[in-house]
Amino acid sequence: MYQIHSLPDQLPPEDLALLARAEPATIGHFQTTGFMRADIRAHSQDVRVAGTAVTVRMPGTDGGILHYAMGCVRPGDVLVIDRCGEAVTAALGGAMAYAALQAGVAAIIVDGLVTDLGELRAYGVPVWSRGPSVVTTRVLGQEGEFCGTIACGGIAVRPGDAVLADENGVLVLGPGAVRAAAQAAIDFQLHEKETLARLRAGEKFPDIVGSRAVIDRAIEAARVASQGGRA
Repeated sequence: MYQIHSLPDQLPPEDLALLARAEPATIGHFQTTGFMRADIRAHSQDVRVAGTAVTVRMPGTDGGILHYAMGCVRPGDVLVIDRCGEAVTAALGGAMAYAALQAGVAAIIVDGLVTDLGELRAYGVPVWSRGPSVVTTRVLGQEGEFCGTIACGGIAVRPGDAVLADENGVLVLGPGAVRAAAQAAIDFQLHEKETLARLRAGEKFPDIVGSRAVIDRAIEAARVASQGGRA
């Protein structure tokens, strides 16, 4: 059975532009939720995308629902595909990547396998997946879901969520969390540039970031504890 839901509203362009300035790993300094498992990997280097999640649940070997989705996506959308544990069959290959390019899709993220890696890279639509396969899907007319809540990379993804992805990993944020997370990351990245300048000037990393003082305090606290609280 196929289930078809409405497309979500796209996130404001200004929110996505702000989010694209943030690195997922920088946001990882502040939170641990919303990140997909590390086995969802980029097939391109030096890539970063931010876009609106459009979701697909695609169980088994029936690829029809992804064909349907490719007829609906808008420029800037990120297709996020739940393969429901299928670990043999590629969800998409070169022709689908070319269709995504023509549709203006920002990225494709698959909790499963893909094929035609060379073509995927050549067409330039960034793709994340769990790896390659030479076995492909068929249009069988069986089942799938478009724009429902799915699971991808170990987290829930809802249509309309924000997706931020680079070669280090994939982060999914609710629309209301985008600006705060992005701004915190951008501020941290600017501060890191100051840290690099101080390193070039000869300062030591643990002194700049304060970790030496933290360790010294911990050592002193352990010493005092070992002496029964006597300073």
